[in-house]
Amino acid sequence: MPFPQTEIPGRLQGILAERGIRMTDQRRAILSVIETAHKHLDASQILRKAQKMDASIDRATVYRTLALLKRQGLIDELDLMHLKGEGHYYERKLGRDHIHMACLRCGKITEFMSERFDSLKNELEQECRFHIMVARLEVGGYCAACRR
Repeated sequence: MPFPQTEIPGRLQGILAERGIRMTDQRRAILSVIETAHKHLDASQILRKAQKMDASIDRATVYRTLALLKRQGLIDELDLMHLKGEGHYYERKLGRDHIHMACLRCGKITEFMSERFDSLKNELEQECRFHIMVARLEVGGYCAACRR
């Protein structure tokens, strides 16, 4: 079952403020880009979109903000090396592991949550006596539009 791509505007900012982390206008712009993204974005895409809101934002500010969000456990960094661009994409953590289906032709990424995936993780934990903290699965192929 696919899940929503955007989240409540201001949620990430609220979480950081609750944790006592200083909010700047530049951080607010970057957080807004991440919160309203309808697809996975790489750092260059985040920079371009954030600069439309605040021209003073530079690449270093984007990377520092991404590192902060990763340390705070609010985003995941995905290493999708077969796609064009920088190869590292960022997504908000939504609280449930999911499967990434990446189209090898157009680069579209579809996210999919599955009870079977959850069940497999539970089976792994029990049979292997291993506590899973994160599970990622990436499947490469061709989306419906590219198969035509």
